[in-house]
Amino acid sequence: MGSVKIQSAMKVATKSINLETIAWHKVHEGLNARGYQIIPDVLDAHECQQLIALYDDSDLFRKTVSMERYRFGKGEYKYFRYPLTEIIQRLRENVYTGLVPVANAWMKNLNLSIEYPSAHADFIAMCMDAGQQKPTVLVLRYGEGGFNTLHQDLYGEVYFPFQIVLFLNQQNDDFSGGEFVLTEQIPRAQSKAIVLSPPRGSMLIFTTNFRPVRGSRGFYRVNMKHGVSEVHHGKRHTLGIIFHDAVS
Repeated sequence: MGSVKIQSAMKVATKSINLETIAWHKVHEGLNARGYQIIPDVLDAHECQQLIALYDDSDLFRKTVSMERYRFGKGEYKYFRYPLTEIIQRLRENVYTGLVPVANAWMKNLNLSIEYPSAHADFIAMCMDAGQQKPTVLVLRYGEGGFNTLHQDLYGEVYFPFQIVLFLNQQNDDFSGGEFVLTEQIPRAQSKAIVLSPPRGSMLIFTTNFRPVRGSRGFYRVNMKHGVSEVHHGKRHTLGIIFHDAVS
């Protein structure tokens, strides 16, 4: 019953979100230039709190992972089960659609024979054909001393080159530290670190594993990883939406 109440509340709380107002041409410019783009005010404070509240409803999740057990860092995250809540499903479908043009352009620039369908449902069908049938949307919780090591979220042969994180707490109010970290490995050079602190309610779109960069002889591939720096105090929650599904 608690699960039904929370999901019903989410349907009411998220009616005001209008993802159709996102200026996708600016998002594409940012992704092409940097490999990431921050979109502010996607969620309000109440909606963020509603999403945090889902964390304690075990019926919504298929798997809980302790980062320390697998040496991923310190903290915990939970993978949602299908069906996803309304707001999460809406975000996953609509943001995917907005990103498909630049995703296909990237594959073409790097001479990769991958073409993504315009609808997310058709992309999920591709995942299923490859044996990837487990949802990968997750909520992450960090306490004092929590962190996430640098990694890439690849769950099988089929992947989408972008993913998103929604920030559900306000840095320096709810927690300190806990910056979002991206690293960029430029060929024959040292890695570049990018440190971000998006405010609560923001959505960060970033590359899953690499991005194309134009050089003197055409485009070359730059690998990227992401993680979270150590939380000094408080609690930090984020919603991660990965567009491809997992084998397990």
